[in-house]
Amino acid sequence: MTGTCERDTTADAALAESLTATIVKAADAIRAIDFRHADTRLKADHSPVTRADAASEAIILDELARIAPGVPVVSEECAGAPPAAATFFLVDPLDGTREFIAGRDEYTINIALVRDGVPTVGLIAAPARGLVWRGIIGRGAERLLFLPGSAQPQATVPIHTRAWPARPVATVSRSHYEQASAAFLKRFEPIEQLECGSALKFGCIAEGAADVYPRFGPTCEWDVAAGHALVIAAGGLMTRPDGAPLRYGVTPGFRVPGFIVWGDPTKAKSP
Repeated sequence: MTGTCERDTTADAALAESLTATIVKAADAIRAIDFRHADTRLKADHSPVTRADAASEAIILDELARIAPGVPVVSEECAGAPPAAATFFLVDPLDGTREFIAGRDEYTINIALVRDGVPTVGLIAAPARGLVWRGIIGRGAERLLFLPGSAQPQATVPIHTRAWPARPVATVSRSHYEQASAAFLKRFEPIEQLECGSALKFGCIAEGAADVYPRFGPTCEWDVAAGHALVIAAGGLMTRPDGAPLRYGVTPGFRVPGFIVWGDPTKAKSP
């Protein structure tokens, strides 16, 4: 059994390297587009989409078809029915489009590999910050720094979540912070709240800069699957609000009803 697990994580590590090159290429494409002239339009659900979303998605889909031919891809901009395959990719080519068109640096690209409903490899890129977080279940997590236009990281740092501190930090959504999450966080006062957009919140938890991230409102699987894998690989925990496990690719519409991310898994079990 040990040998089988090692072969699986070795393959995942090789895949993560290829996905890193892919996500860096997509990040370069987004940075090349001026947010003030990004041809913004509204989708049917009234959320914005730009040509930066399209440019990033085109690169990722093309690269995934080359890296992992035959593995289905579910992307925000071309989502259909849940795939019949047990293994598939979940992609958000530009998470935080509102932040992008506002000229903020709080937008990301998210890529996750899901197996049997569980994300096992997750990458989050923050193009405007030159950062990539990546996690492989069973192998750990890292933060990589890239200079603009460079395909090789300037620095690679192992990261890990931290033990619950005396004064915890919660990451909260800039655009979707709802009353239920605010009420939940009151039980941990005094607590600092770090407001930011997109999947950056998962990166903060994974690298030990924050401790908890609640979201009790619905979101989409491509928004959180990469962060889920990253946080677990870094030593944290992510569940539904009731503590039940999250499963991916089993719900029509790819909806996640809510979740809590914990840097310190033991805190989730305390009263």
